[in-house]
Amino acid sequence: MEGKRMGYKEQYNFWLEDSYFDEAVKKELQEIGGDEKEIEDRFYKDLAFGTGGLRGVIGAGTNRMNIYTVRKATQGLANYIKKQGGEAKGVAIAYDSRRKSPEFADEAALCLAANGIKAYVFESLRPTPELSFALRELGCISGIVITASHNPPEYNGYKCYWEDGAQVTAPKDKEIITEVNNVTDYHTVKTMDKTEAMNAGLYQVIGKEIDDKYMEELKKQIIHPEIIKEVAKDMKIVYSPFNGTGNLPVRRILREIGFENVYVVPEQEMPDPDFTTLDYPNPEDPKAFTLALALAKEKNADIVLATDPDADRLGIYALDTKSGEYVAFTGNMSGMLIAEYILRERTATGKMPENPALVTTIVTTNMARAISEDYHVRFIEVLTGFKYIGEQIKWFEESGSNNYVFGLEESYGCLAGTHARDKDAIVAVMCLCEMAAWCKKNGKTVWDQMITLYEKYGYFKESQYSITMKGIDGAKQIEEIMNKLRSNPPKNFGELKVREFRDYDTGRTLNLETDTEGETGLPQSNVLYFDLTNDSWCCARPSGTEPKIKFYMGVKGTSLEDAEAKLAQLTEDLKAYL
Repeated sequence: MEGKRMGYKEQYNFWLEDSYFDEAVKKELQEIGGDEKEIEDRFYKDLAFGTGGLRGVIGAGTNRMNIYTVRKATQGLANYIKKQGGEAKGVAIAYDSRRKSPEFADEAALCLAANGIKAYVFESLRPTPELSFALRELGCISGIVITASHNPPEYNGYKCYWEDGAQVTAPKDKEIITEVNNVTDYHTVKTMDKTEAMNAGLYQVIGKEIDDKYMEELKKQIIHPEIIKEVAKDMKIVYSPFNGTGNLPVRRILREIGFENVYVVPEQEMPDPDFTTLDYPNPEDPKAFTLALALAKEKNADIVLATDPDADRLGIYALDTKSGEYVAFTGNMSGMLIAEYILRERTATGKMPENPALVTTIVTTNMARAISEDYHVRFIEVLTGFKYIGEQIKWFEESGSNNYVFGLEESYGCLAGTHARDKDAIVAVMCLCEMAAWCKKNGKTVWDQMITLYEKYGYFKESQYSITMKGIDGAKQIEEIMNKLRSNPPKNFGELKVREFRDYDTGRTLNLETDTEGETGLPQSNVLYFDLTNDSWCCARPSGTEPKIKFYMGVKGTSLEDAEAKLAQLTEDLKAYL
């Protein structure tokens, strides 16, 4: 097994014949014996352990999520932890409601235990942000969450965290990937019996104590408890956890801060790995809100909220009283509402820390900059991925340069406070409901407040355009698109001129107006950014978890209609170039 990787057929036969693999796996592989394409897809490569960890379809094979690929990844992580001298600190593990999540969590824990590293495993499903909190609370070296976030039901995944509570960043991400890739022989992967691990003090179940501490931390972000109390009886909230981990913590936090009318979508309340009533358990998908909106109309709710299965993303709808309809908010919009409320009310009540900072990613709305400047808060942009926002918090703490107040990314994730170092939909729900309570007290809806922000700062609007290309050829095509944009960057998209081209892979920037080169100042990443005239922009980024390339775009209009038209035009101009 050592040395060069076997061909897919050899790998398939090895899994069929070797005593290391269990009978259920062998049976599954025998059933696909005549399907050459399926065998190739399952074995042509190892499921990539990327910078975020693993994510893939559940099933037998090297390119699938199963107990063996989970163990192999964990053995690599254990080897890395030992090299860092961190085995005494232990690792915290959480998991969501997906198929095999509890089993994968246990397999990871028992592999760590067999390597002499203590595993702290939650007793039942928990949100991703609570794992980020728990590992810091317990003083662990690392953390693992078993989740495929908002992917379809056939997927599961494995996210890896480091001791600051954020997902692993450079250089550690690459170093861990190297260790995982170095585990080529499955026979070297360790595991042990669960009872033995418990008796040896290497497997500890955690739960209520961490939950209680986490809740206390969240409550510290409340600015106006008195406003919540004043409107709690009148305000109606509809919530769906999308059959995931958000159900208990979201209901608990809203109850404990005083909201009385929280209606949970019954069909999406309990954990369901099949997500039976959802095509796609993603708060970005309008179809996912069908049942929640029906319940909202029945109850005449003020706001409608949903969290994805691992509860790090929040989607919202709010009532527009003029039309009587519920309006969808993007992650940028809900993030701006929370950010502006926190900055405004902390400033007004004297609760703003010294040298405050707001952190966002390069593909998040430009409104974030306008709001930060308005409240004299330092504005920092980082690469796409919330781990970079988490990393900033660590740097602030180490350098004492700034105090983190809020962070957000366009993909429906934000974080108020520093209790976690990943996006946290539980704290986002709490902050958003407080902001909605403030609106209610002031005779406004959440949608009215959004319009207020647009009128003040400009009608910023953003969207995405994705191209999906599956299989072996897909990766090549994506690479070709990136190469074309990189080697021959466009000077304009339609009427919008490119002011500055940034290549985050090379770290170089080119100002087309002055013909001068500069540096991005951010870590290396395969991302291209076009800063355009009229406060517009476009960014190209291949996905790290799926076979697709994403184009992010943003414009600024004079009205909703104007922004909409400008965005549609920019999308067409981009497609024309491709």
